Amino acid sequence: MNTSTTKTERPSSAERTLLLIAIIVIGFNLRPAITSVGPLLGTIRDELGLSNWSAGMITSLPLIAFAAMSTVAARFGNKYGNMRMILSGLFFLTAGIILRSVPYMPLLFIGTALIGVGIALMNVLLPAFLKEKFPRKVGRMTSIYSTAMCVFAAAASGVSIPLATGAGLGWELSLSSWVLLSAGGAVLWIIVMEKEQPAPEDEMKVFVAAKRKGLFGSLLAWQVTLFMGLQSFGFYTLVSWLPQILIDAGFSPSAAGWTLSVAQMVSIPSTFVAPLLAEKFRNQSGIAGAAGLMYALGYAGLLIGGSSAFLVGSSMLIGLASGATISLSLALLGMRSRDGRQAGQLSGMAQSVGYLLAATGPLAIGLIYDMTGSWTVPLAVLVFVCVVMTIAGIGAGRDKYVSEPFTDEA
Repeated sequence: MNTSTTKTERPSSAERTLLLIAIIVIGFNLRPAITSVGPLLGTIRDELGLSNWSAGMITSLPLIAFAAMSTVAARFGNKYGNMRMILSGLFFLTAGIILRSVPYMPLLFIGTALIGVGIALMNVLLPAFLKEKFPRKVGRMTSIYSTAMCVFAAAASGVSIPLATGAGLGWELSLSSWVLLSAGGAVLWIIVMEKEQPAPEDEMKVFVAAKRKGLFGSLLAWQVTLFMGLQSFGFYTLVSWLPQILIDAGFSPSAAGWTLSVAQMVSIPSTFVAPLLAEKFRNQSGIAGAAGLMYALGYAGLLIGGSSAFLVGSSMLIGLASGATISLSLALLGMRSRDGRQAGQLSGMAQSVGYLLAATGPLAIGLIYDMTGSWTVPLAVLVFVCVVMTIAGIGAGRDKYVSEPFTDEA
């Protein structure tokens, strides 16, 4: 037996542990550079003399970069290797954090864009890397890194103000503190790369054969894409508008803010569990259907209205559903692909569309609210979006691969 193949298939316990730690650290880096900004946005705006529109671009630029870079990230991964491009993502992220922390407007926006580019590379290529290295454990590995992502996303929002004001660091050092995590992740990833072996040639041949068919002609690929995109639409709308929905229903601003915070926290257990359940079955349609139904019922509860307890319960249901759907959609990128390179291609397609929907969701719902003067129509639209997402998720959960011809997937 070829020794290099043996090493790739059966790494030592120490190598497996190091690789697992490196993947978790990648998960840690996927959101804090973004979620740490929101609480400090007013301070940044006032100190730099930005308009509200310019300040809003600080939060919108990463999503725009996600959508733009997701279309080409898989190509870079195919050409240069997923591990090298994930490392490049960490370098872009590190550089972006440093530049964004300089109190000079052009560098603020350049750094913010670089952060989006770096995270986009990791967003797209990490599912492909997991498919390559853990083809039979995609669910549990997705569970691990997506939970790490959610925990640090919530933590970053919580510590931004304490670091800036309580610790006296100011917004610049508060935001730049996350460079320790990205730089440390880059060092760890370099160490892991030194121990890795190139992918077998037969895997490359499978990918090349599949790639020729193209994913844009695959019904299943579009179902995965819609499931990911519409769950992003629902999540970013929740983060943007839930407090105002609850305030208009009679909540105090403080209570509305805490409800959103708790809704995000309760998403962590479902983020962890959904991919583990998905891995136990060849078909994930039932799991996708149940998670989508929770999403729709949660928004329907806000639409119906009622007591404060009922509205809080509906918000928690949306939180649980958002955690399950994001981690399940990430797991499906690997489960519906034949190999790591095809997973990268599907990931790029799904995330480019997904983040376009994520960026337009809050804007569209806000526009409908402005036009109608109430939350009835916007919430009805969100219920409809969740129903479409559920239908797409049921289709995406079928035990098939995206490389199969369009006509065979129906």
